[in-house]
Amino acid sequence: MNRRTVLAIAVGAALMLAGCTGTGGTSKGADAKAPVDPSKVSGTITVLTQRTDLVQDGTMKKYAAEFNKTYPKVKVEFQALTNYETEVKIRMNTENYGDVLMIPAVIKKNDYPKFFASLGTEAERSKKYRFTDFTAVDGKVYGQSPIGVTPGFVYNKKVWRDAGITEWPTTPAEFIADLKAIKTKTDAVPYYTNFAAQWPLTSWTYVNGSVHCDTQATTELAEGDPWAKGSDLRVGDKLLYDIVHDGLAEKDPTTTNWEESKPRLAKGEIATEWLGTWAIIQYQDAAKQAGTDPDDIGFMPFPAQVDGKFCAVVSPDYNQAVNVHSKHKEAARAWVDWFTDKSGYDKDNLALSPLKNSSLPTVLKPYEDAGVKLIELDDSAGARVKLLDDESEVGIYKPDYRQDLVDLARGAKKGDLDGFLDDLGKKWTDAQQTVGS
Repeated sequence: MNRRTVLAIAVGAALMLAGCTGTGGTSKGADAKAPVDPSKVSGTITVLTQRTDLVQDGTMKKYAAEFNKTYPKVKVEFQALTNYETEVKIRMNTENYGDVLMIPAVIKKNDYPKFFASLGTEAERSKKYRFTDFTAVDGKVYGQSPIGVTPGFVYNKKVWRDAGITEWPTTPAEFIADLKAIKTKTDAVPYYTNFAAQWPLTSWTYVNGSVHCDTQATTELAEGDPWAKGSDLRVGDKLLYDIVHDGLAEKDPTTTNWEESKPRLAKGEIATEWLGTWAIIQYQDAAKQAGTDPDDIGFMPFPAQVDGKFCAVVSPDYNQAVNVHSKHKEAARAWVDWFTDKSGYDKDNLALSPLKNSSLPTVLKPYEDAGVKLIELDDSAGARVKLLDDESEVGIYKPDYRQDLVDLARGAKKGDLDGFLDDLGKKWTDAQQTVGS
């Protein structure tokens, strides 16, 4: 699965939906205890994954072989699902949804105890791991992401240098000016929307928190108007609008091609795309295949600063969980812990480790050098935000409204930006009157 190894976005978060039709979960309060003696853990476990690419190329099998050096009596089998969310949602109407799985975004957070076994208390796990509050219900944690991701601009450093730009822009206005310089001084498309693929547009939601370096940004979505004057989402959406409106994106967004964009950016035909850290390794691989320098692939934060410093939000990818109905919970828990702590999956994907004592991945060394502040958002209001998004029919985690925004900017849709964003805000705040806390 090339388009989304994380994010939802990648991204873990990029497919957030409300509600669940699954009725398979009936047990509640079950625990998946961590093994004490690896030599005594046994059983065959099925791991469901969206990483069809890693199953097909044998990478997951190699992980399992390493796992067996510690847990020799556990057999790990993988089922790779191309349309992960849809297929797992159907399976969860039964008890047969693997022993280990990534938590589908469609599951309501409060329903986690019905479907997944607890990994322990948040108070204890938060000492060692990041992102524990994203899957915590009543003080217990029901999932753990093996990697963390942060949104940002993947860019071709050579193209930006050729345009005379040597410093990251610090404001949206500077960013627009830089794209104009790229358009004037190079042959590259300054910015590529990936409009036709749709899902990359959802990444713009993860501007939220970065603009004002606000760890309570999710809570503010739940309680206020996400498109109020000066708000993070309004700043992000206005930047996307201005890019397209000022002719700094591809001529016809409907003809964009996600897979083709990778070698094109690697070769300098495209200058910039808003994606996430998960994409860097794919673009570097594309550079190698194209015969260009992988070191030309750069990554920069959103152009906004607080007290002279950039901020970037770090979020979990899909969270692995143990099926509450699994007959081999101890073996399943062993896999989750080992894959998170020992597999090297984070390093293989140039991603942030969920272990709090870990160092930043090499791809974020420029962030470290520039003093970029990495923040984690408080997700205690995350469940309410999902409900509001569903009730308002805005779809901040879906591509539709930003496709409309791009169409508005390029003149394919009537209206003006302020009216468009104000309408989104009204739908959202109206929903707040009907959705409970």
